[in-house]
Amino acid sequence: MAKRKLTGHQVRRIQQSRTARREAARERIDRQLDEGDGKSLGPETRGIVITSFGHTLVVEGGDGTLQRCVARRTLETPVCGDRVFWQTSTETEGVIVALEHRRSILARPDHSRRSKPLATNIDQVLVVIAPRPEPSEALVDRYLAAVEAMGVEALVVLNKTDLLQDPVNDPLLKRLAVYENVGYPVVQISTKTGEGLAALGKAMRRGTGILLGQSGVGKSSLVKALLPHQEIAIRAISQTTGLGTHTTTNATLYHLETGGDLFDSPGVRSFEPALTADQVASGYLELAPFLGHCKFSNCSHTAEPQCALKQAVEAGKVDRRRFSRFLDLQAQAGLRDELKYPL
Repeated sequence: MAKRKLTGHQVRRIQQSRTARREAARERIDRQLDEGDGKSLGPETRGIVITSFGHTLVVEGGDGTLQRCVARRTLETPVCGDRVFWQTSTETEGVIVALEHRRSILARPDHSRRSKPLATNIDQVLVVIAPRPEPSEALVDRYLAAVEAMGVEALVVLNKTDLLQDPVNDPLLKRLAVYENVGYPVVQISTKTGEGLAALGKAMRRGTGILLGQSGVGKSSLVKALLPHQEIAIRAISQTTGLGTHTTTNATLYHLETGGDLFDSPGVRSFEPALTADQVASGYLELAPFLGHCKFSNCSHTAEPQCALKQAVEAGKVDRRRFSRFLDLQAQAGLRDELKYPL
């Protein structure tokens, strides 16, 4: 029997109910801590949130041990990747008492149209594409613009290179050269043959990365290749929380054997960020030298004369196809700005 589809109103009510239960639980914990005057709490310790289950969070200490924690109600809700200060409250539980500054945030709107952080302190976004399914360069551009808005590094990963018709002169490689010309590294890999995985692992040593890309490009296979011992980590988290082994559906931070970390969540891998018109403009790096130099300050870069961007395209300084996608994304973002809600 097919599941009954919930209406938008029902989804919002469920979301509000869950939020209310989480807030009640955190308020009860705060009250218990305040009544105990904090005397039963251990010393403050730094850690990182590696996954969460509602108001229950798993924090990893500096020595690699895992601790089940809750957060003070007065804090912004911690998410995967947050650096925190926590104190033990019992032998098996702890309390997060402070959050460190978030140097980057990946977020999307929730059912109440408010920005909801999905992960924090990301250093690098890996935009994964493949010969099949046919790459959506508009989506790649959207991801790269979102990366620029976050202020982190981006890497384009071409997976399934074993499907290329020509490993040197394939038309797809020529299309990707546009991104290399802009300044984005392109790494070619194949999870089937193992090609390029060592180079990718080396590129990911620089911090915490996350995979984004359309469905079918092999992100799940890439996660398995990068995290051969993922199941061991999942079991350790499950033992800490006592909540079973369904952590594969939760946002989780894993340590890579080659160095660096990988933030993974099946629900986030195909996440399509919503952008403002300004973010779209700033996200096309090759346009930066020409923005603000059009004859008209409100130039739409479509039909106006003496448009600096169109002149750059005609002079071969900006790729014509990428400029066309820029105009499409800006138009979508402009409508989104008017609606005050991402499409």
